[in-house]
Amino acid sequence: MAISKIISDSLDALLHPSARFDALASARHRAFIAPRLLGSLAAFAAFPIYLAMRGAPTALEALAFAWLIAPILLSWFLSRTGRYESAHVLSSLSLTSLILVIASLTGGIASFAAIWLILVPLESALSASRRVVTFAAMLALGAAAALIAMGQFGWLPAAPAGDLSHAALMAVSVASATLYAAGLAFGSESLTRTSDTLLSVEEERYRLLARHMSDVISRHGRNGAVQFISPAVEALIGVPASSLSGHGLFDRVHVADRPAYLKALSDAGRGGEARSVEFRVRREVARDDRGRPSAPEFIWLEMRCRPFEAGAVRAAGEADVVAVMRDVTDRKQQEQALEEARAEAGRADATKSRFLATMSHELRTPLNAVIGFSDMILHEDELMLAPERRKEYAQLINDSGQHLLSVVNGILDMSKIESGNFEIAPEPFAPRPALLNCCNLLALKARENGIDLVTRAPENLPEIVGDPRAFKQILLNLVSNAIKFTERGGTVSVDAAVEGARLVLRVSDTGVGIAAEDLKRIGDPFFQAGKTYQRRHEGTGLGLSIVKSLVGLHGGDIEVKSEVDLGTTVTVSLPLAQPVPNNVTPLAPPQPPEPKLPDYQVKKSA
Repeated sequence: MAISKIISDSLDALLHPSARFDALASARHRAFIAPRLLGSLAAFAAFPIYLAMRGAPTALEALAFAWLIAPILLSWFLSRTGRYESAHVLSSLSLTSLILVIASLTGGIASFAAIWLILVPLESALSASRRVVTFAAMLALGAAAALIAMGQFGWLPAAPAGDLSHAALMAVSVASATLYAAGLAFGSESLTRTSDTLLSVEEERYRLLARHMSDVISRHGRNGAVQFISPAVEALIGVPASSLSGHGLFDRVHVADRPAYLKALSDAGRGGEARSVEFRVRREVARDDRGRPSAPEFIWLEMRCRPFEAGAVRAAGEADVVAVMRDVTDRKQQEQALEEARAEAGRADATKSRFLATMSHELRTPLNAVIGFSDMILHEDELMLAPERRKEYAQLINDSGQHLLSVVNGILDMSKIESGNFEIAPEPFAPRPALLNCCNLLALKARENGIDLVTRAPENLPEIVGDPRAFKQILLNLVSNAIKFTERGGTVSVDAAVEGARLVLRVSDTGVGIAAEDLKRIGDPFFQAGKTYQRRHEGTGLGLSIVKSLVGLHGGDIEVKSEVDLGTTVTVSLPLAQPVPNNVTPLAPPQPPEPKLPDYQVKKSA
């Protein structure tokens, strides 16, 4: 073991630096240097024994022994330069020259040394270079042709007389050539084994890398079928990698993204260039207690694919594709959130513009009336105004001021609510008197507009805990909105009852209704359904927004249902202050108004 270690260390020291860090190159350099050094050293060691047994060598024998220094020079050349192919070329030249000289002195092509020409291309096979093998084969054939030509033209010198017969020399030559060929075979087998070992280690390294990478590596056939996919896909999608083979992965791709997925694979296989695509894949979801799967969940994957072998594209027209996939769900969600934020900013800008346009109208109109009519009163002596005219102008000024006050109060309330500074003072109170009081306040307005205002409020409604002022503001806003957007001859119904532990208020009208695209934005500050040029009613768009906020401060819920030209129903539910008695009348679905109603009804004016 110590001797082999010393030999191995010595060979490693002779390696050129360019081959020391490449296991296969190191093995090839050792296979070239070791037999030549050992063969030369063995020949030099045997030379004294040969002299003792044979006496003074002939010129031919001296030439043969002198030629044994050539392998040592070749080993030195490779050790110093690292030029592996050049060393094999020089080795082929050296061996062929030695064989050619010995064969020309011992009978030409019939010489015992001619058989060694076969070993010249075999030795060059260890170079793993087609050019070196071709050169060695042509060199051996050229030497054989030269021996044949020299024999045919009588250019060969006479063979020296010796003690050994031609048969004995041939036997020794064949035996030595066989041993040398066996050495070449073992060297080739050793290099092949080393290459296979290195390939296996490299494959295991890449397999380990693919197994522990967070990205998914896959190989696809010409039809897009998965031939290989790394185990990282199990943590990504939640299914075994084996179930995604063939068209298993394609079956999980979102239907809308399948054309882009297949096109990217096809373009990469045909065009020979990298392609990139983003698509959604269905992830395995957990099942509920009954074993039923929940709603499907999709994640976003980014796939970059390229041909598995670039030359295969030119040869077959379409090649297998290798792809790398990674989860980009977070990035897509961020992009979506950014897009939503951009859209929200656009809506906010539009809301601001609408708010400015609305407020300029809502403030300028009553201000013009206040200034105009007050100016007329100031110059009553010149205009000779009658007392009843002055009273009418004063009433118009008062109405305009009240309208301005309501607009400003609405803006202030909305600002307080949005800033979190709006406070309510909850206390127990009876909701029925507050509801009837609000309807009485708006009865005149309903009568003037020719609208039936119908109220259904059971007398046994329980108390609730809340802010009475905010409760009235909720009702006033809802009922006044319903009256405002109901045409003459329509009906507005206000219902109150109890459902479970909540008081439910329902305000229904037969008015113009709200379009579906506007319904989801009802309750946003300053938003008014319909386009600005279509509106026929004044207002700032704060009514429902304030109602929504006040209901939320009471821990309640609000729901709006509407259809264009069929009317709107707003349902508000507020928590009760105490358990509900059994004799409280439950809330029934809204019904058309009957001729006689128990509690309160305002008939439309004639």
